[in-house]
Amino acid sequence: MRVVSFAMLSAVLVTSFAHAADVKEKAAVCAGCHGDNGISQTENIPSLAGQPDQFLQWQLVFFRAGSRKNEQMQPIVEEITNEDIRSLGAYFSQLTPPKGPEDKDPDLSKKGKEAATGRRCASCHTDSYAGTKAVARLAGQREEYLVKALHDYKAGLRVGGGVAAMADIAYSLSEEEITALAHYLAHLQ
Repeated sequence: MRVVSFAMLSAVLVTSFAHAADVKEKAAVCAGCHGDNGISQTENIPSLAGQPDQFLQWQLVFFRAGSRKNEQMQPIVEEITNEDIRSLGAYFSQLTPPKGPEDKDPDLSKKGKEAATGRRCASCHTDSYAGTKAVARLAGQREEYLVKALHDYKAGLRVGGGVAAMADIAYSLSEEEITALAHYLAHLQ
């Protein structure tokens, strides 16, 4: 049986608390665009809260490598380390995800649900659209951001994990389906 001294335990706790404070400090930079607690209040900026850890990590890697481009993200990701990427992914994945607003157009949501079912979106994003591993959470995401993301995939502007599947699916979506799909997913609770 191993005995852990108070000094050893204290050192581990101090290091752990220091790391937690460091992660929160780095995440505070993200809050400027992605919102407090990772819930965006800014048009076309996604919420990060509740996104799967691996998904967040991969997106940061794609931005840092330049395969995903965003004028605001580029200078930030150039400054982060691999440890920062792991820590930020873990941090945001543990935050409570946003809840979709009240759905004031259930007919549009019905069309969106039909589009999601027809395109088998749940086969990757899960039945609740909460995402998993390296696949994004869509439930409760900002509606206009979802429209933008689908347009980016359709136009071949968005790359990264799952790009082939997303580009193929988005390419065949009509403008009406993109609008309906984004509305449906944004209003999921």
